[in-house]
Amino acid sequence: MASEVKLPLLGENVPGGDVVEVHVKVGDVVVLEQPLFSVEAEKSTVPIPAPLAGKITQLLVKKGDHVATGQAIATIESSDGKPAAAPPVKREVPAAPAPSVKPQASPASVRPPRIIMPPSEGALVHAGPATRRLAHEWGIDLGQIPGSGVKGRVTQDDIKNYVHTLASGGGTGRATKTPVLPNFEKWGPVEIKPLESIRKRIAEHMSLCWSVIPHVTHQDFADVTDLEDFRKPRDERSESRGSQPSAQAPKVTVTAFVLKALAIVLKQMPQFNASLDEAGGRIIYKNYYHLGIAVDTDKGLVVPVLRAVDRKSVQDIAKEMAEIADRARQGKLKPDDMQGGTFTVSNLGGIGGTAFSPIVNWPQVAILGLSRARQQPVWQDGQWLPRLHMPMSLSYDHRVIDGAAAARFCRMLAELLKNPLAMLLHA
Repeated sequence: MASEVKLPLLGENVPGGDVVEVHVKVGDVVVLEQPLFSVEAEKSTVPIPAPLAGKITQLLVKKGDHVATGQAIATIESSDGKPAAAPPVKREVPAAPAPSVKPQASPASVRPPRIIMPPSEGALVHAGPATRRLAHEWGIDLGQIPGSGVKGRVTQDDIKNYVHTLASGGGTGRATKTPVLPNFEKWGPVEIKPLESIRKRIAEHMSLCWSVIPHVTHQDFADVTDLEDFRKPRDERSESRGSQPSAQAPKVTVTAFVLKALAIVLKQMPQFNASLDEAGGRIIYKNYYHLGIAVDTDKGLVVPVLRAVDRKSVQDIAKEMAEIADRARQGKLKPDDMQGGTFTVSNLGGIGGTAFSPIVNWPQVAILGLSRARQQPVWQDGQWLPRLHMPMSLSYDHRVIDGAAAARFCRMLAELLKNPLAMLLHA
Protein backbone atom coordinates (compact mmCIF):
# COMPACT_ATOMS: atom_id res chain seq x y z
CA MET A 1 0.00 0.00 0.00
CA ALA A 2 1.52 3.32 -1.13
CA SER A 3 1.27 6.24 1.27
CA GLU A 4 2.14 9.89 0.84
CA VAL A 5 5.07 11.42 2.71
CA LYS A 6 4.28 15.03 3.55
CA LEU A 7 6.63 17.80 4.60
CA PRO A 8 6.43 18.09 8.40
CA LEU A 9 6.46 21.37 10.30
CA LEU A 10 10.07 22.57 10.20
CA GLY A 11 9.75 25.11 12.99
CA GLU A 12 7.49 27.71 14.53
CA ASN A 13 6.25 30.18 11.90
CA VAL A 14 8.20 28.36 9.17
CA PRO A 15 5.79 27.69 6.29
CA GLY A 16 8.18 25.59 4.22
CA GLY A 17 11.61 25.47 2.62
CA ASP A 18 13.73 24.69 -0.45
CA VAL A 19 14.84 21.18 -1.39
CA VAL A 20 18.65 21.23 -1.44
CA GLU A 21 19.34 17.48 -1.65
CA VAL A 22 17.42 14.35 -2.72
CA HIS A 23 19.01 11.32 -1.05
CA VAL A 24 16.95 8.54 -2.67
CA LYS A 25 15.55 7.54 -6.06
CA VAL A 26 12.44 5.72 -7.20
CA GLY A 27 12.73 2.02 -6.43
CA ASP A 28 15.02 2.42 -3.43
CA VAL A 29 14.11 0.46 -0.32
CA VAL A 30 14.39 2.64 2.77
CA VAL A 31 14.29 1.97 6.49
CA LEU A 32 12.47 3.93 9.16
CA GLU A 33 14.02 7.40 9.80
CA GLN A 34 16.34 7.16 6.77
CA PRO A 35 16.85 10.66 5.29
CA LEU A 36 14.89 11.16 2.08
CA PHE A 37 15.43 14.87 1.44
CA SER A 38 17.32 17.81 2.91
CA VAL A 39 15.25 20.99 3.07
CA GLU A 40 16.72 24.41 3.76
CA ALA A 41 14.59 26.78 5.83
CA GLU A 42 15.49 29.82 7.94
CA LYS A 43 19.20 29.45 6.97
CA SER A 44 19.37 25.88 8.27
CA THR A 45 19.23 22.48 6.59
CA VAL A 46 16.70 20.00 7.98
CA PRO A 47 16.76 16.29 7.02
CA ILE A 48 13.33 14.83 6.20
CA PRO A 49 13.30 11.20 7.39
CA ALA A 50 11.21 8.31 6.13
CA PRO A 51 8.16 7.91 8.40
CA LEU A 52 8.12 4.14 7.75
CA ALA A 53 10.09 1.44 6.00
CA GLY A 54 9.26 0.50 2.42
CA LYS A 55 10.00 1.15 -1.25
CA ILE A 56 10.03 4.61 -2.84
CA THR A 57 7.38 4.60 -5.57
CA GLN A 58 7.32 8.33 -6.41
CA LEU A 59 9.43 11.43 -5.84
CA LEU A 60 7.07 14.38 -6.12
CA VAL A 61 9.69 17.14 -5.73
CA LYS A 62 13.23 17.68 -7.00
CA LYS A 63 16.29 19.62 -5.95
CA GLY A 64 15.61 23.36 -6.06
CA ASP A 65 11.84 23.09 -5.55
CA HIS A 66 10.14 25.10 -2.83
CA VAL A 67 7.85 22.95 -0.68
CA ALA A 68 5.24 24.00 1.85
CA THR A 69 4.36 22.39 5.16
CA GLY A 70 1.91 19.52 4.56
CA GLN A 71 2.80 19.21 0.85
CA ALA A 72 3.25 15.67 -0.46
CA ILE A 73 6.89 15.12 -1.40
CA ALA A 74 7.10 11.36 -2.02
CA THR A 75 5.17 8.09 -1.80
CA ILE A 76 6.34 4.93 -0.07
CA GLU A 77 4.93 1.44 -0.59
CA SER A 78 4.88 -0.26 2.79
CA SER A 79 4.98 -4.02 3.07
CA ASP A 80 2.96 -4.03 6.31
CA GLY A 81 0.21 -1.83 4.91
CA LYS A 82 0.62 0.93 7.52
CA PRO A 83 0.18 4.43 6.10
CA ALA A 84 2.99 6.95 6.33
CA ALA A 85 2.63 9.75 8.80
CA ALA A 86 4.65 12.92 9.00
CA PRO A 87 7.09 12.63 11.90
CA PRO A 88 6.63 15.18 14.66
CA VAL A 89 9.25 17.87 14.97
CA LYS A 90 10.60 18.05 18.50
CA ARG A 91 11.31 21.58 19.67
CA GLU A 92 12.41 22.81 23.05
CA VAL A 93 10.66 26.00 24.01
CA PRO A 94 12.59 27.77 26.79
CA ALA A 95 10.64 29.00 29.75
CA ALA A 96 10.73 32.79 30.00
CA PRO A 97 8.74 35.49 31.75
CA ALA A 98 5.95 36.99 29.72
CA PRO A 99 6.68 40.24 27.82
CA SER A 100 5.47 43.49 29.31
CA VAL A 101 2.05 43.60 27.68
CA LYS A 102 -1.38 44.03 29.13
CA PRO A 103 -2.78 40.82 30.69
CA GLN A 104 -6.01 41.05 28.69
CA ALA A 105 -4.17 41.24 25.36
CA SER A 106 -4.93 38.48 22.90
CA PRO A 107 -2.12 36.31 21.41
CA ALA A 108 -2.38 38.23 18.15
CA SER A 109 -1.46 41.44 19.92
CA VAL A 110 2.06 40.26 20.70
CA ARG A 111 3.02 39.21 17.20
CA PRO A 112 5.98 40.90 15.51
CA PRO A 113 5.33 44.48 14.34
CA ARG A 114 3.84 44.80 10.88
CA ILE A 115 4.77 47.43 8.37
CA ILE A 116 1.56 47.43 6.36
CA MET A 117 -1.75 49.13 6.07
CA PRO A 118 -4.90 47.23 7.17
CA PRO A 119 -5.52 44.17 4.97
CA SER A 120 -7.84 44.49 2.03
CA GLU A 121 -11.08 42.57 2.31
CA GLY A 122 -12.29 39.94 -0.09
CA ALA A 123 -9.40 40.30 -2.53
CA LEU A 124 -8.21 37.21 -4.44
CA VAL A 125 -4.45 37.52 -4.76
CA HIS A 126 -2.48 35.62 -7.39
CA ALA A 127 0.99 34.72 -6.08
CA GLY A 128 3.32 31.75 -6.05
CA PRO A 129 4.40 29.78 -2.95
CA ALA A 130 7.79 31.53 -2.69
CA THR A 131 6.13 34.94 -2.89
CA ARG A 132 3.57 34.00 -0.24
CA ARG A 133 6.37 32.72 2.00
CA LEU A 134 8.24 36.04 1.68
CA ALA A 135 5.06 37.98 2.44
CA HIS A 136 4.41 35.80 5.51
CA GLU A 137 7.96 36.31 6.82
CA TRP A 138 7.84 40.07 6.36
CA GLY A 139 4.29 40.51 7.65
CA ILE A 140 2.99 41.82 4.31
CA ASP A 141 -0.66 41.73 3.20
CA LEU A 142 -0.51 40.67 -0.45
CA GLY A 143 -3.88 42.33 -1.03
CA GLN A 144 -2.19 45.73 -0.63
CA ILE A 145 0.35 45.13 -3.43
CA PRO A 146 -0.34 45.70 -7.15
CA GLY A 147 1.03 42.72 -9.09
CA SER A 148 3.34 43.26 -12.06
CA GLY A 149 3.24 39.67 -13.29
CA VAL A 150 0.97 37.96 -15.80
CA LYS A 151 -2.70 38.66 -15.03
CA GLY A 152 -1.72 40.80 -12.05
CA ARG A 153 0.30 38.10 -10.34
CA VAL A 154 2.28 39.45 -7.34
CA THR A 155 6.01 38.71 -7.51
CA GLN A 156 8.78 38.84 -4.91
CA ASP A 157 10.12 42.01 -6.57
CA ASP A 158 6.69 43.61 -6.08
CA ILE A 159 6.93 42.90 -2.33
CA LYS A 160 10.46 44.32 -2.09
CA ASN A 161 9.48 47.47 -4.00
CA TYR A 162 6.46 47.91 -1.76
CA VAL A 163 8.59 47.63 1.40
CA HIS A 164 11.10 50.15 0.08
CA THR A 165 8.28 52.55 -0.76
CA LEU A 166 6.83 52.35 2.75
CA ALA A 167 10.25 52.73 4.32
CA SER A 168 10.90 55.91 2.31
CA GLY A 169 7.53 57.41 3.28
CA GLY A 170 6.05 56.87 -0.15
CA GLY A 171 2.66 55.59 1.04
CA THR A 172 1.18 52.87 -1.10
CA GLY A 173 2.81 54.00 -4.34
CA ARG A 174 5.34 51.96 -6.26
CA ALA A 175 9.07 52.46 -5.73
CA THR A 176 11.49 52.64 -8.63
CA LYS A 177 12.71 49.17 -9.52
CA THR A 178 16.38 48.26 -9.48
CA PRO A 179 17.84 49.12 -12.94
CA VAL A 180 18.68 46.27 -15.28
CA LEU A 181 22.38 45.46 -15.23
CA PRO A 182 24.44 46.15 -18.35
CA ASN A 183 25.91 43.33 -20.38
CA PHE A 184 29.30 43.00 -18.67
CA GLU A 185 30.49 40.51 -21.30
CA LYS A 186 30.95 43.44 -23.68
CA TRP A 187 34.08 44.41 -21.73
CA GLY A 188 35.53 41.03 -20.83
CA PRO A 189 34.91 37.47 -19.65
CA VAL A 190 32.56 36.91 -16.73
CA GLU A 191 31.46 34.02 -14.54
CA ILE A 192 27.81 33.76 -13.55
CA LYS A 193 26.66 31.74 -10.54
CA PRO A 194 23.11 31.48 -9.20
CA LEU A 195 22.43 32.76 -5.69
CA GLU A 196 22.28 29.92 -3.19
CA SER A 197 19.11 29.65 -1.15
CA ILE A 198 20.78 30.80 2.07
CA ARG A 199 22.31 33.84 0.31
CA LYS A 200 18.87 34.77 -1.03
CA ARG A 201 17.43 34.62 2.48
CA ILE A 202 20.27 36.75 3.84
CA ALA A 203 19.76 39.32 1.07
CA GLU A 204 16.01 39.47 1.67
CA HIS A 205 16.35 39.86 5.44
CA MET A 206 19.10 42.49 5.17
CA SER A 207 16.98 44.47 2.70
CA LEU A 208 14.08 44.39 5.15
CA CYS A 209 16.25 45.41 8.12
CA TRP A 210 17.86 48.29 6.27
CA SER A 211 14.57 49.45 4.76
CA VAL A 212 12.41 49.64 7.89
CA ILE A 213 14.92 50.67 10.58
CA PRO A 214 16.52 54.15 10.73
CA HIS A 215 20.05 53.12 11.68
CA VAL A 216 22.56 55.04 13.78
CA THR A 217 25.93 53.59 14.86
CA HIS A 218 27.73 54.71 18.03
CA GLN A 219 31.48 53.98 18.28
CA ASP A 220 33.34 53.43 21.54
CA PHE A 221 36.00 51.14 23.04
CA ALA A 222 36.45 48.96 26.10
CA ASP A 223 39.70 48.55 28.02
CA VAL A 224 40.08 44.75 28.15
CA THR A 225 43.64 44.62 29.49
CA ASP A 226 42.66 43.10 32.83
CA LEU A 227 40.04 40.90 31.16
CA GLU A 228 42.73 39.32 28.97
CA ASP A 229 44.97 38.77 32.02
CA PHE A 230 41.97 37.32 33.88
CA ARG A 231 40.90 34.81 31.25
CA LYS A 232 44.18 33.70 29.60
CA PRO A 233 45.62 31.73 32.54
CA ARG A 234 42.42 29.64 32.56
CA ASP A 235 42.90 28.74 28.90
CA GLU A 236 46.56 27.86 29.49
CA ARG A 237 45.64 25.57 32.42
CA SER A 238 42.93 23.92 30.31
CA GLU A 239 45.40 23.18 27.52
CA SER A 240 47.85 21.58 29.94
CA ARG A 241 45.36 19.15 31.47
CA GLY A 242 45.44 16.54 28.75
CA SER A 243 44.03 15.53 25.39
CA GLN A 244 40.38 16.49 25.98
CA PRO A 245 40.32 20.14 27.15
CA SER A 246 37.84 21.27 24.51
CA ALA A 247 35.11 18.88 25.67
CA GLN A 248 35.55 19.46 29.41
CA ALA A 249 36.88 23.03 29.60
CA PRO A 250 36.10 25.06 26.46
CA LYS A 251 38.14 28.14 25.70
CA VAL A 252 36.63 31.14 27.46
CA THR A 253 36.72 33.87 24.82
CA VAL A 254 36.23 37.60 25.14
CA THR A 255 32.85 37.16 23.44
CA ALA A 256 31.65 34.96 26.30
CA PHE A 257 32.44 37.73 28.78
CA VAL A 258 30.77 40.29 26.49
CA LEU A 259 27.57 38.22 26.41
CA LYS A 260 27.54 37.94 30.19
CA ALA A 261 28.10 41.67 30.54
CA LEU A 262 25.40 42.42 27.97
CA ALA A 263 22.82 40.48 29.99
CA ILE A 264 23.60 42.77 32.95
CA VAL A 265 23.40 45.97 30.89
CA LEU A 266 20.20 44.92 29.10
CA LYS A 267 18.46 44.45 32.43
CA GLN A 268 19.44 48.00 33.39
CA MET A 269 18.51 49.47 29.99
CA PRO A 270 15.47 47.47 28.79
CA GLN A 271 14.84 49.66 25.72
CA PHE A 272 17.74 47.80 24.05
CA ASN A 273 16.00 44.44 24.66
CA ALA A 274 12.76 45.44 22.99
CA SER A 275 10.82 45.51 19.71
CA LEU A 276 8.88 48.38 18.18
CA ASP A 277 5.27 47.66 17.25
CA GLU A 278 4.80 50.71 15.05
CA ALA A 279 1.39 49.65 13.80
CA GLY A 280 0.15 49.14 17.36
CA GLY A 281 1.82 52.31 18.68
CA ARG A 282 3.76 50.55 21.44
CA ILE A 283 7.10 49.05 22.46
CA ILE A 284 7.32 45.42 23.59
CA TYR A 285 9.93 44.93 26.34
CA LYS A 286 11.18 41.36 26.70
CA ASN A 287 11.94 40.07 30.16
CA TYR A 288 14.20 37.34 28.83
CA TYR A 289 17.71 37.58 27.40
CA HIS A 290 18.28 35.40 24.34
CA LEU A 291 21.38 36.71 22.56
CA GLY A 292 22.17 36.00 18.91
CA ILE A 293 25.75 35.35 17.80
CA ALA A 294 26.69 36.03 14.18
CA VAL A 295 28.62 33.02 12.82
CA ASP A 296 30.54 33.10 9.54
CA THR A 297 30.03 29.87 7.57
CA ASP A 298 30.95 28.67 4.08
CA LYS A 299 27.40 29.33 2.94
CA GLY A 300 26.99 32.75 4.55
CA LEU A 301 26.18 34.47 7.81
CA VAL A 302 23.87 32.74 10.28
CA VAL A 303 22.78 33.98 13.72
CA PRO A 304 22.08 31.16 16.21
CA VAL A 305 20.62 32.18 19.56
CA LEU A 306 21.94 31.45 23.06
CA ARG A 307 18.97 31.41 25.42
CA ALA A 308 18.68 32.75 28.96
CA VAL A 309 22.23 34.13 28.96
CA ASP A 310 21.55 35.98 32.22
CA ARG A 311 21.13 32.65 34.02
CA LYS A 312 24.34 31.06 32.71
CA SER A 313 27.95 31.29 33.91
CA VAL A 314 30.70 32.54 31.60
CA GLN A 315 32.00 28.96 31.31
CA ASP A 316 28.55 27.69 30.33
CA ILE A 317 28.20 30.47 27.76
CA ALA A 318 31.62 29.65 26.29
CA LYS A 319 30.76 25.94 26.01
CA GLU A 320 27.39 26.61 24.40
CA MET A 321 28.93 29.14 21.99
CA ALA A 322 31.50 26.59 20.82
CA GLU A 323 28.85 23.90 20.33
CA ILE A 324 26.38 26.08 18.45
CA ALA A 325 29.08 27.61 16.23
CA ASP A 326 30.29 24.13 15.32
CA ARG A 327 26.74 23.05 14.41
CA ALA A 328 26.33 26.21 12.35
CA ARG A 329 29.46 25.54 10.29
CA GLN A 330 28.34 21.94 9.72
CA GLY A 331 24.91 23.13 8.54
CA LYS A 332 23.14 21.32 11.38
CA LEU A 333 21.22 24.24 12.86
CA LYS A 334 17.44 23.96 13.04
CA PRO A 335 15.13 26.91 12.33
CA ASP A 336 14.27 27.18 16.03
CA ASP A 337 17.97 27.62 16.82
CA MET A 338 17.85 31.02 15.08
CA GLN A 339 14.56 32.37 16.40
CA GLY A 340 13.61 34.32 19.50
CA GLY A 341 16.75 36.45 19.83
CA THR A 342 16.43 39.78 21.68
CA PHE A 343 19.86 41.30 20.90
CA THR A 344 22.70 40.32 18.54
CA VAL A 345 26.51 40.38 18.73
CA SER A 346 28.85 40.28 15.71
CA ASN A 347 32.56 39.83 16.49
CA LEU A 348 34.97 40.47 13.61
CA GLY A 349 37.99 40.86 15.89
CA GLY A 350 39.46 37.55 14.78
CA ILE A 351 39.66 38.87 11.21
CA GLY A 352 40.61 42.52 11.75
CA GLY A 353 39.31 46.04 11.30
CA THR A 354 38.97 49.04 13.56
CA ALA A 355 35.19 49.58 13.41
CA PHE A 356 32.11 48.82 11.29
CA SER A 357 28.38 49.50 11.15
CA PRO A 358 26.41 46.29 11.75
CA ILE A 359 22.82 46.16 10.51
CA VAL A 360 20.17 45.78 13.22
CA ASN A 361 18.57 42.33 13.08
CA TRP A 362 14.81 43.17 12.83
CA PRO A 363 12.61 42.88 14.88
CA GLN A 364 15.36 43.65 17.39
CA VAL A 365 16.34 47.27 17.98
CA ALA A 366 20.12 47.06 18.50
CA ILE A 367 23.22 45.07 17.60
CA LEU A 368 26.79 45.22 18.94
CA GLY A 369 29.81 44.85 16.67
CA LEU A 370 33.26 44.03 18.06
CA SER A 371 36.55 44.67 16.26
CA ARG A 372 40.16 43.66 16.89
CA ALA A 373 41.65 44.86 20.18
CA ARG A 374 44.89 46.86 19.94
CA GLN A 375 47.47 48.15 22.37
CA GLN A 376 47.12 51.90 22.99
CA PRO A 377 49.26 54.20 25.17
CA VAL A 378 47.25 55.63 28.10
CA TRP A 379 48.44 58.32 30.53
CA GLN A 380 47.85 56.84 33.96
CA ASP A 381 49.40 57.57 37.38
CA GLY A 382 51.90 60.01 35.88
CA GLN A 383 53.18 57.67 33.16
CA TRP A 384 52.30 56.20 29.79
CA LEU A 385 51.05 52.62 30.09
CA PRO A 386 50.12 50.13 27.35
CA ARG A 387 46.43 49.24 27.53
CA LEU A 388 44.47 46.85 25.32
CA HIS A 389 41.46 48.62 23.78
CA MET A 390 38.66 46.74 21.99
CA PRO A 391 36.55 48.83 19.56
CA MET A 392 32.76 48.53 19.94
CA SER A 393 30.17 49.57 17.33
CA LEU A 394 26.58 49.78 18.56
CA SER A 395 23.96 50.15 15.81
CA TYR A 396 20.47 50.96 17.02
CA ASP A 397 16.94 51.86 15.91
CA HIS A 398 16.71 55.63 16.39
CA ARG A 399 12.92 55.41 16.71
CA VAL A 400 13.34 53.60 20.03
CA ILE A 401 16.80 54.60 21.27
CA ASP A 402 18.33 58.06 21.58
CA GLY A 403 22.01 58.81 21.06
CA ALA A 404 22.60 59.62 24.73
CA ALA A 405 21.17 56.23 25.74
CA ALA A 406 23.45 54.49 23.23
CA ALA A 407 26.49 56.29 24.69
CA ARG A 408 25.50 55.29 28.24
CA PHE A 409 24.93 51.69 27.12
CA CYS A 410 28.45 51.44 25.69
CA ARG A 411 30.02 53.11 28.74
CA MET A 412 28.23 50.75 31.13
CA LEU A 413 29.31 47.76 29.07
CA ALA A 414 32.90 49.04 28.88
CA GLU A 415 33.09 49.49 32.66
CA LEU A 416 31.95 45.91 33.24
CA LEU A 417 34.52 44.54 30.78
CA LYS A 418 37.26 46.69 32.35
CA ASN A 419 36.64 45.01 35.73
CA PRO A 420 35.85 41.34 34.98
CA LEU A 421 35.92 40.17 38.60
CA ALA A 422 33.51 42.90 39.66
CA MET A 423 31.32 41.98 36.69
CA LEU A 424 31.10 38.35 37.78
CA LEU A 425 30.31 39.38 41.33
CA HIS A 426 27.63 41.71 39.97
CA ALA A 427 26.04 38.84 38.05
